[in-house]
This record gives sequence, C-alpha cells and structure tokens, in this order.
Amino acid sequence: MTRPWLLRGGRLVDPASGRDGVADVLVDAGVVAEVGPAVAATGATVVDCDGLVVSPGFCDLHVHLREPGREDAETIETGSRAAALGGFTAVCAMPNTDPVADNAGVVEMVAARGREVGLVDVFPVGAITLGQKGEELAELGAMAQSAAAVDCFSDDGCSIPTARLLRLALEYAKAFDGIIAEHCQDASLTEGAQMHEGEVSAVLGLRGWPAAAEEIVVARDLLLAELTGGRLHLCHVSTANAVELVRAAKARGVRVSAEAAPHHFTLTDEAVRSYDPVFKVNPPLREAADVQAVRAGLADGTLDAIATDHAPHAREDKEVEWAAARPGMLGLETALGLTLTELVAPGQLTLAQAVQRLTAGPARCRRLPGHGGPVAPGAPANLVAFDPQARWTVDAGALASRARNTPYHGRALTGQVVHTMLRGAFTVRDGKATR
Repeated sequence: MTRPWLLRGGRLVDPASGRDGVADVLVDAGVVAEVGPAVAATGATVVDCDGLVVSPGFCDLHVHLREPGREDAETIETGSRAAALGGFTAVCAMPNTDPVADNAGVVEMVAARGREVGLVDVFPVGAITLGQKGEELAELGAMAQSAAAVDCFSDDGCSIPTARLLRLALEYAKAFDGIIAEHCQDASLTEGAQMHEGEVSAVLGLRGWPAAAEEIVVARDLLLAELTGGRLHLCHVSTANAVELVRAAKARGVRVSAEAAPHHFTLTDEAVRSYDPVFKVNPPLREAADVQAVRAGLADGTLDAIATDHAPHAREDKEVEWAAARPGMLGLETALGLTLTELVAPGQLTLAQAVQRLTAGPARCRRLPGHGGPVAPGAPANLVAFDPQARWTVDAGALASRARNTPYHGRALTGQVVHTMLRGAFTVRDGKATR
C-alpha cells in the first residue's frame, strides 16, 4: 500500500477536465483522493509544488525499448527509467525487436517485464505482419485476446507494401476496434536514401528521401481508412503536405490520429551538413517549412500527440560513418524541455496545449487505461510535476538510457521534471529516479 501524499500549491493543468489553476492534489492508496484549494493534509506527507506544474503523467505512443534481442542498446528497465525521468507514466513499445513482437508470447513477455520493472506502464504494440516482412498478417486477434490486451499494431520502420494487405489489416482490426499505426514510406522512392531530398542533400552529394515518399503512403492509407472505417494512426508525421492531408481527412470524418516527434519540430536537414550520424533518423530531418507545418499541426490539433520515437542504438551501430549508421535518436528525457523551449516559449502552443499533446491527446489515440487524466477523485495517481522555468543543459553521458545517441547534447533547454508518480508511488523524486 502506498503512503498518502499531498501535492500542495502547484498549478494543476489537466486538459482532460479543462482544469488549469492552483490546486492541491491528495493521493492516497494509489489513487487521487481529493483535488481543490487548501486540501487537508491530515496523515499525508506534504510535497511542496509551489512554482511547479502538476499534470497527468505523460504518455508516449512510440518508443523502442529494444528488449528482447538488443539489450546492448536498451532494456525495458533502462528505457522505463528514462521515461520516468522524462515525466512519462505510460509508453507504447514498438514491435521491431528480436524476435519480432508478432505473437501473443512476445507481447506478453514485454508487458510482464514492464510490470516487473514497475517504473512506467509498458503497453506493447504488436506487428501487423509476420516478422514485419509485409507478406501476411500476424496473429492480430490472438495478441488482442492475450494477457497483454494489445489494441495497436504497427510494422514501424516499414510501410505495409500493398493497399490490399493494409485494407485487410484495417478490416481485421476493426472487428475488435484495434488501431493500425503506419510508418509511411514508399520504399521504391527511398532505396539507398541517406537524408531528406532537397538543397542540402544536393550540396552534400547524399541520395535523398523525398517528402513525396511519405505523402504518397499517407494519402493511400487515409483513403483506405475512409473506405474501411478502420482506425488509422500515422507515426512521426514529418512533411507539410502530410500534415495537410491529415487535416483534410479529419475534416471528412476519417478515423485517423497522428503524432509528431520532437526532432521533427526542432531540427532541420541543415544539421546533416555536419555528417554527424546522430542526426540520421527515419523519416529524415526535413526542411524549415516542414518543421513549421508540423508545429502548426500540433497547434491546431491536426496532429494529436507528441511522441518521441525514442530509438536507442549501441555505439557500434551509431558512431560510424554516415552511410553505415542506423537511423534513430533518443527522446524520452528531452521531450518536455524541447516542447516547452521550442513550442511554448515562442508562443506556438500554450502550456495547456503542450500538456494536452503529451497526456490526453496520446491517451485518446490509443486506449491507455488510467493515463492521460482527468486528475479526479478515484483516478489512478499517475502524475508528473515539472518546473516550467528550470534551465538545464543536455548531457548525453548523464542520461538514464543505455544508449547515448541524442542530437541535443550540450543544448540548453527550459522545463524539467521534478517528480513523477505511478499509481501513487514516486518513480522520480526531486529530479532523481527512486530506483
């Protein structure tokens, strides 16, 4: 049984209820017991939250925990600790593990290991196709009915290659209201590509990955979602035209949600001029106009969620020449700071909007019971308290992740997590992991 705590005097920002103002939050027996001004602290330990923002714990729809198979890059334990330090209480683990999470046994193992670690709730994502090979559907129904209760499926890293197969996946998942989460990339246009296709790729002499390769698949998938009535989620949207396609589809009533990764609203392809493989990612860093479009999509709700696409890599896979490096970046511990620094401080999102895109927004994209708010009596006490004014400098060597491939090393950010709480127990206290 967890002890009672009183989070006193913080600014409670709870998009799920519309609440935004100073309030105390009493936590007892793992749940929120009372919310309001001047809540009595009898028997509870007071945690001073003056100057802090208190909100539902953050939810990440897109992380790579690498276990099973690549524990040299990350484990469920190290990834969970990084998530907790980043303010997250729920993460969705992508299926491109070894073996691939394409059956009930693997997804149940991932979920069970997440429970054993106990730092965040780990929700496995199942593969859409066997081995993520794009040839035949995986056992979607068996994974949905398993102890892991998987309701989201993705071949992240690869698009479903044919319209027919994606239609089958959308129709099959519709039977249990499952979600098909797509990585949108026409492989015929990106073979051998090393970065975004544009002026910088031409100058550097690197084969380009055109924006159209993403947008063609986005358009196809939206039409198939409209045809089938299935639930479609678009991963790491990165181009201006893709954002506009989603905006138009939502206006037509298509059942689609979409996410954006912090690196796609903070970095451009200009970073690749350094040839530092830490900037290699898939989809690639785009042009400034795409970055602005992604920011606008987050601001108007076209893009429902900020999702990190946390992709740790072992040194031998990342600290090599550009062409040989694997794509991907760390994201869990810098997501809040990047959001506040790059979106809230310039006035592109309000603080309440930013919190919404990290909490209620992603929780609505996928059923994440007990997460995303509202912060109300009886709800699980999955909470974060952060200092929106705290300035800190990213130090790759100090991150909790087992990997070190952050493109933000040495960058000054504003906004830092102080406390994270999972079902009434602190996983982070005063900026330090509790275990």
